[in-house]
Amino acid sequence: MTKTITALLISSLTFISCQKEKTQKFNGSNLAEPAKDTTQLSNQKQAPKANDHIIISKKHKPNTISLDLDGDGLMDIVNIVQDLENQKYGLEILFGNKKMDILGVGKDIAGQGIDDIEWVGIFEVAPKNEVYYNNVSDDGEILSEDQVKESDKIKLPNDGIFIHNAESCGGGVIYLKNGKYEWIQQE
Repeated sequence: MTKTITALLISSLTFISCQKEKTQKFNGSNLAEPAKDTTQLSNQKQAPKANDHIIISKKHKPNTISLDLDGDGLMDIVNIVQDLENQKYGLEILFGNKKMDILGVGKDIAGQGIDDIEWVGIFEVAPKNEVYYNNVSDDGEILSEDQVKESDKIKLPNDGIFIHNAESCGGGVIYLKNGKYEWIQQE
């Protein structure tokens, strides 16, 4: 019987000691602190952002360029991204002034009927002040520079985004004009 009482006493002391140790080790301190209400903490978490399902493309190399798309003198970052929900690719534009836009990933880009840029093989800066023009006629014919009216030639006011399919020679330049995204067809 003495062995049973001794065993119960040791078990009780061990249990009490473990409970005291848990309280003392809270937040790594040796002071006993009351436990925080975890339901209150979980309610304080922010709701997920609408673009949590968008990631930088692992398929495209390069997948990031730096330029001054809006002409404010601050560098902007453009990433090729993929929407994990619909598997479509597009552009995430992070402006130097903290504004962000997303083009593609299931939404039309600059009124072109393009909502997925998985096909992009060339992704680079179209430099400010370069002259571009739509070089495809309404009939699908490739136009040379001398076939394009001077009034149809566009001198980029700021840097633009050149995207192109290396294999089929199609693509264009995306640039900002008066705060709106515009497209110049290239081949």
